[in-house]
Amino acid sequence: MSNEEEENKKAVALDYDGQSAPTVAATGEGDIAAQIIAIAREHGVPLFENPELLALLSTLELGDEIPETLYLCIAQIIAFAYRIQGKVPDGWQAPDDKPS
Repeated sequence: MSNEEEENKKAVALDYDGQSAPTVAATGEGDIAAQIIAIAREHGVPLFENPELLALLSTLELGDEIPETLYLCIAQIIAFAYRIQGKVPDGWQAPDDKPS
């Protein structure tokens, strides 16, 4: 990665407790973004790259809840992250797919 690409790198980390809306846990550009990504990788946190979503989330402040208009989008990303990690939300039960 070139220095220019490194300087233009941006990252936003979300925190989700499973109870309330996800909140912005970290945000940064350049070296800070690289550190956010490195920490996520160290801890096995799935990464999702989407420039349009990043632009929207980058307008939020630390601790802000994601806007309601992004709930469905973020819920799909969280569900995908859970699935690839073999996790399920607390209290979740698989639907009964047996024909009636």
